[in-house]
Amino acid sequence: MVAPKGRSLLSADAASRFPFLKYPTGGLEGVKPSSPALSHQGRKMKFLNLALLILFPLAWFAPLLRAALLPIFGMDEISVITGLQALWETDPALALLVTFLAIFAPYAKTIGLALLHWNLLSPRTLPALELLGKLAMADIFLIALYIVIVKGAGMVTIETAWGLYLFSGCILAQVLISWKSKPAG
Repeated sequence: MVAPKGRSLLSADAASRFPFLKYPTGGLEGVKPSSPALSHQGRKMKFLNLALLILFPLAWFAPLLRAALLPIFGMDEISVITGLQALWETDPALALLVTFLAIFAPYAKTIGLALLHWNLLSPRTLPALELLGKLAMADIFLIALYIVIVKGAGMVTIETAWGLYLFSGCILAQVLISWKSKPAG
C-alpha cells in the first residue's frame, strides 16, 4: 500500500511517536534529506544496523581469546564458533543455550530492527526486540566470567584477541541502535 504523496499511512499519534517510520517505503527514495522523518541520525542508524548483519558473522569466526597451558608451545585461538563446537561435544544443553545467546538472539534482533527501520515490521515488536538484546548481552558476561575463572586457576595463559572487541562492539552498537529506535515520549 502506498500513501498519497506527502502523507503517511500512520496515524498522527503513531507518526509523532515513531518519526523514523513516517514514510511507508522506509527507504530513502522520494524523501528529501531535510525531511524530519528521515534525519541524518536516523539514516545512520539504519545503515549501521545493516552493517551489523555483516559484522556479526565476522565476529563469530574472529578469535576472541588465545589460550595455552604453557605459552612456549603456542596458543590456540578460540572464537565463538570453535567454542561452540567444543561445547557441543561435551555439554549439548549448555551449547544450545550459548548458541541462542551468542548467535541467534543478537542476529534476530538485528534483523528485527532492520525490518522495523524499513517499515516491514510493526513498532509493537520493539519490546520483544529489546528482550532479545538483553539476552544477547548475557554472552559477553559469560566470556568475561570464563576469563576470570581460567586466569584464577594459574596454570593457563589467556590473552584477549581482537574478535572479543569486535563482538562486544557489535553488541554495544546494537544496544545503541535499539535505544535510538525507541519511540519518543
